[in-house]
Amino acid sequence: MFLVTGATGGIGRTVVRLLREQEKQVRAFVRLTSRYSELEQRGANIFIGDLRQEKDIQKACQGVQYIISAHGSGGDALALDYRANIELIDSAKANQVQHFVFISVLGADRGYEDAPVFKAKRAVERYLESSGLNYTILRPSGLASDLLPLAERFRETGFYLLVGDPKNRTSTVSTDDLARIIVDSVTVEAARNQILSVGGPEILMREDIPKIISRIFNREPLIINPPLLAVDGLRGALGFFNPQAQKALGTFRTLLANEFFCTREEIAKLETTFNFELETLESFLRRRLAV
Repeated sequence: MFLVTGATGGIGRTVVRLLREQEKQVRAFVRLTSRYSELEQRGANIFIGDLRQEKDIQKACQGVQYIISAHGSGGDALALDYRANIELIDSAKANQVQHFVFISVLGADRGYEDAPVFKAKRAVERYLESSGLNYTILRPSGLASDLLPLAERFRETGFYLLVGDPKNRTSTVSTDDLARIIVDSVTVEAARNQILSVGGPEILMREDIPKIISRIFNREPLIINPPLLAVDGLRGALGFFNPQAQKALGTFRTLLANEFFCTREEIAKLETTFNFELETLESFLRRRLAV
């Protein structure tokens, strides 16, 4: 039995689909208010709970052999990115879980002081490494599925919003490839007790992305490129009435202000370790957008 947290998110939903295609038993940890009917239709066992509640985590972990932590924080990094994962690891130990897969973020080890999610992820990485569990820690550089709303908006309007330096590099990974890597991590010996950077096969500049989308739709993009100062202004305003949102924007700004890409060596290691060729961003978008 696999326990998947964040099962209705972009990563979790894809992981559940892949596991069910392989006829694996899956317990999908979901919130009561989330849309989980697709998971039910795929044959997943639905566990309705709150990752902020220790008792829910302990109950969800009973009788599982593998845990895949794929949930995000929604702005509450302390409760969800940190505390929930610590409780998951402790419950995994108590239930003698065979393998724990943790989805971190590329750059978690860089010490970004203004990014609560990065700090929380790194603390969980350290805790998992010292837990005695078999683990795989995956650090994605960015998800191709996160670009789908931007692509759809471009299809409708011709506009593409690109905040910050367009020359910053990225190696966005196909969400389907990431799901395959996650699932295979529990059986691939070379992935055991490893921290792996995960990116796509290309190192792109951020300005290359609207060019790819433009090519897909055969339409010239109208790029809106506000500076990071716009984000800073918004953060300053939020500080007066919503400090938590202000902190969340710190993580968002960190993502916009820095480069997140895998080296050629890291990409080659991924393809060798998991024995498949990674999908390009253009291929992923064409497939998902049915173009």
